[in-house]
Amino acid sequence: MADVKKIATRDSYGNALVELGKIADNVVVLDADLAAATKTGVFKKNFPARHFDCGIAECNMIDVAAGMSTLGLVPFVSSFAMFAAGRAFEQVRNTIGYPHLNVKICATHGGISVGEDGASHQCCEDFALMRAIPGMVVLSPSDDVEARQIVKAAYDYRGCVYVRFGRAATPVYHDENFKFQIGKGEILRDGSDVAIIATGILVTEAVHAAEILSTKNISARVINMATIKPLDEEIILRAAHDCGKIVTVEEHSTIGGLGEAISSLLAEKFPVPVKKIGVNDKFGHSGSATELLKEFGLCAENISAVAQSF
Repeated sequence: MADVKKIATRDSYGNALVELGKIADNVVVLDADLAAATKTGVFKKNFPARHFDCGIAECNMIDVAAGMSTLGLVPFVSSFAMFAAGRAFEQVRNTIGYPHLNVKICATHGGISVGEDGASHQCCEDFALMRAIPGMVVLSPSDDVEARQIVKAAYDYRGCVYVRFGRAATPVYHDENFKFQIGKGEILRDGSDVAIIATGILVTEAVHAAEILSTKNISARVINMATIKPLDEEIILRAAHDCGKIVTVEEHSTIGGLGEAISSLLAEKFPVPVKKIGVNDKFGHSGSATELLKEFGLCAENISAVAQSF
């Protein structure tokens, strides 16, 4: 993979905001003293009058964004996932979710790959929190191309959206002909023995896992599920019917995330065995992103081992 371009999706977010700002003068960006880390600083450089640093006051920032949205502006609210989804949950729920305002909550630094910042910043609960808010769309891009398109799709969607972007650089595997649609999954590799459904930065690990499985004569279908809510029920049910076994992969707690959403769907409509790979009801700790992902089993080797054990 040394020759494959790698880009952190938080960088994609900043670049996409600049491109969006050029064509949509109603876009405003709010940050909570983290513009350098969330990469909204590049938007500020290009559109200083449309960038608002709200300081270390995330709850207030959400309320400011809510007010702006009622004036016809489209706010993109930015902070770390721990603060955007965690600290400000009440404001997101009551001030944006309840009146279903047109606000985009864009969180960086989600999951274990936050790395050295440790457990206090490794938010592995954000999907669960945001999924539980009625009407909230929840998205998690896997690479630069998808991340940039997701920013535009979030803008085009009328309503509240939560997007998680990553800190660590990840391989770019989509080409510019790719077209993202909210609520649509993507088959990256076909197979019939087991379906691996992944989201975010672990999608490329799922693809590598399928390659490992192929050397053992196991045929794995790999699905990129960038939309965690609403799910692409058709592609999931078809995979369950064709493969009979599902493995879900996410950089999130196994409680309340993609795995539980898919398990709930299948339990109601087409029960098949499901194995969930994620953070197993524990906190993270400080370490390099690469080491932590391996330690928590969020890597191709463990994904393939789990699938093979099926």
